[in-house]
Amino acid sequence: MRHPDFRVGGKIFATLSYPSDEWGMVKLTPEQQTSFVEEAPNTFRPCKGVWGERGATNVRLGVAKVTVVRKALKAAYQNNLARKLR
Repeated sequence: MRHPDFRVGGKIFATLSYPSDEWGMVKLTPEQQTSFVEEAPNTFRPCKGVWGERGATNVRLGVAKVTVVRKALKAAYQNNLARKLR
């Protein structure tokens, strides 16, 4: 997979161009994912399969509002940071 990714502690918390150039992905908890999908259903959707069931969430970049994406990125970053500190 040759798409840009963003990491903290060596672990990916977000990517661009997944599953295609119009999308990105943030790694949220399942609870966070539910909240973001409910808040902005045209922007967020669970990724397919088990990965999505575990919180991986696609972000439709063309319709995404900066404020809500920033919130999702912050949550994903903090989730990975917390795992690293454990």
